[in-house]
Amino acid sequence: MIKYLPLFLVSAAAVGVETALTRYFAVASWSDYGYWVISIVMVGFAFSGVFLALAREFLVKRAAGLFAMLPSVLVGGAALGYFAAIINPFNPLQLQNPATYLPQLANIGLYYVALLPFFFGAGLFISLSFVTNAQSIGRVYAADLTGAGVGSVLVLGLMFLVPPFALVPALLPALALAPWFLEKYRVRAGVAALVVLAGAELLLALGPQAAVSPYKPVYPPLHTPGARVLAQVERPQGEYLLLDDFTERVNDDISNDAAMLGYADPPRSYGLYRDGIRIASLPKAGAPMASGYAPGALDALPYALAARPDVLLVGASGGFRIAEVLALGAAHVTALEPEPVLYRALKHGLGGSPAYPADARVRIEDTPPRAAVAGARKFDVIDISADFMDAAPANVYAFSAQGLAADLGALKPGGVLSVPVSIEDFPAYALRMLASVKAALALRGIADPRAHVVVYRSAWNARILVSDAPFSAAEINTILKWCNDRSFDVSYYQGMDVKAARDNLYNDLPAVSFNDDTVTSSGADDSLADEAGGVLAGRRTVSARAFDLRPVTDDRPAFYAILRLGKLSLLLARLQILPQAEIGALVNLAVLAQAGVIALLVLLVPLAAPRQAGGAKVALARSVFYFPALALGFLFLEIFGIERASAFLDDRAAGFSLVLSAMLIFSGLGSFLSGRFSARPGRAVWGTAGVVVVWALGAMMLSPGALAGSDLAFGLKAALVVGAMAPVSLAMGLPFPLGLEQEEQRFYLAWAWGLNGAFSVVATPLANLLLRNIGLHAVLGGAIVMYGIAAMSFPACAREREREKTWFSLTRKSAAVD
Repeated sequence: MIKYLPLFLVSAAAVGVETALTRYFAVASWSDYGYWVISIVMVGFAFSGVFLALAREFLVKRAAGLFAMLPSVLVGGAALGYFAAIINPFNPLQLQNPATYLPQLANIGLYYVALLPFFFGAGLFISLSFVTNAQSIGRVYAADLTGAGVGSVLVLGLMFLVPPFALVPALLPALALAPWFLEKYRVRAGVAALVVLAGAELLLALGPQAAVSPYKPVYPPLHTPGARVLAQVERPQGEYLLLDDFTERVNDDISNDAAMLGYADPPRSYGLYRDGIRIASLPKAGAPMASGYAPGALDALPYALAARPDVLLVGASGGFRIAEVLALGAAHVTALEPEPVLYRALKHGLGGSPAYPADARVRIEDTPPRAAVAGARKFDVIDISADFMDAAPANVYAFSAQGLAADLGALKPGGVLSVPVSIEDFPAYALRMLASVKAALALRGIADPRAHVVVYRSAWNARILVSDAPFSAAEINTILKWCNDRSFDVSYYQGMDVKAARDNLYNDLPAVSFNDDTVTSSGADDSLADEAGGVLAGRRTVSARAFDLRPVTDDRPAFYAILRLGKLSLLLARLQILPQAEIGALVNLAVLAQAGVIALLVLLVPLAAPRQAGGAKVALARSVFYFPALALGFLFLEIFGIERASAFLDDRAAGFSLVLSAMLIFSGLGSFLSGRFSARPGRAVWGTAGVVVVWALGAMMLSPGALAGSDLAFGLKAALVVGAMAPVSLAMGLPFPLGLEQEEQRFYLAWAWGLNGAFSVVATPLANLLLRNIGLHAVLGGAIVMYGIAAMSFPACAREREREKTWFSLTRKSAAVD
């Protein structure tokens, strides 16, 4: 197995660099543009397979020299590509402006020019390993997959140790090690790789350094006079910076009349940023946890409805929300903070910011919300903090219909659930949250939700109060008086006179027409009030014609997904006003369009090289279906697994890393064992399809209850994730090498590798769009269909090809006789 170590190391480095570049884009730009990196990776792999198929004889004759040369080329290519990415003047905001987007498209093209050569070279090394070791395909593919799996584990470990911009330099030594295990030219190639490594590290150390995008929220405060970085924490979830600067304050939505009412201003604080995005305020060292502003905050209303409530606080906002809730009269507070760095700050402090002081009335847990409400304990108020959704990607499950229904089930009789939603970008987000609330109440057996919901708001944020019991007239009067005293507006309660409410409106919220980009305002408008009743009654409202207002569910957990992608021309015309959170869907569409063109070109390669391809038409047709289906099926199931594991672990980074590593390593083991099925490969492929079907059915049945068990110890949950992915991954490691073994010509080996890469480009954006618009069941169903297609189109073996040739020969003879 030593002969496969160079392949193992190259595969490990390729996956490591891919992941490192997605982290680079997440910090230097926005994570949505990481989709382009994945596209570049797989396009490079696809092109390498096509190149090898067309120039097979030339490259195979020089294989030993290429294996010796490529590691040095890859070290230099990775360094130069990363250097070029750093100096690329890409501006994501200008990409959204019709007047300035063309230069930014050119900059995206420069990313391809910079990064594609490295992944092309890595793909060439891997595909050449297949062609030159055709007699042991299973072992070659095993080295490739296990190397990639170990690479993903390696980069995950590095994320705890080095900043994201240092990940690529840290991975280059793995490439420089590869030539030292070659059978030929070992010393010369190894020394050359070390020399290139030294030059690459010097270039990246002394050249222009990567920096946070100036268009991210962290940039202005980071560059204010006297700004200090008090702590820097490296985690797979992101890079955390704790800042002390004069702009940082507790970010609560406070009444405009707070000073007149005698309420204090929100206190100065530190700001905690992850990947350049502010996620929380943390208390300043030596300053008391002031809460005099709490009665004037938008989120204080539930505490006017309950005397000394027992509160479940979902999201502690650095501890400030705990102090607010106590100041508002809570008898006991259970505060949930599943975000790991925020939880650590609450319990132990961070960079001079003190831990939350011990208080017998307060219990701080890192339990996910779904697990916290699964027990027997009931609460008077369940209060979701306004910054909770954006504090961590997995937190969106707290806002699904199933999550909200679980919260309602944990309330005492007459208890209140308080749900936040921002209306700063689009008021339609509040309507979607209302649709989710309506669905949650339906899950609780309440068919008509209108008496169970109250909506009130400021100019920027709304709160939705929900209860299993209808709100009484006395409670509605309390709500109206409380909001009127603080100049907040009530946008919905059952029986509300919307027209009369406009006469006493404090915060204008005009209707925005997405279709013609106009704002219709009379100076006293509440577009949320105009449509809230219709959403709760199940009617199709005006906003529903422009936006997707279907409820968020565990199966379709994307909250920032209200754009209707079928209206693409309209979306492009309104690109400049789209929220950043919605851009990912358009990036997916762009990558999918590009991927479709590339996949079609790779499919047509045999037509461009009929001499190399040979004449087995049936075998060719089977391969056209078989290898693309495997690529699509594998990636579909991987993305399903990542999404489910992220929800179960309550950690997107851990879910991604565990599922990716487990699938690659166990698929590699399956590939290693594939030789045992060479006698009857077709049965093994059908067996794999059967395993996928059984696993998928089990996953769908277990998914609804999985989140309730997410309070288990993290190590146990991680072991369960790996254990769940192991059997299906082991089976999925069989079909690709067994299919390659049926290809007698080396052309097909390289071409199949190219097909795998090309359709992997298609799979990622396609699965993301299916998840966004239909749901996880569609992604899993797609995996089942793809493995079924693969089983039915398994490439013909040598005996079948011989029968095919005989059949064509007999057909020609029969035609001649006729």
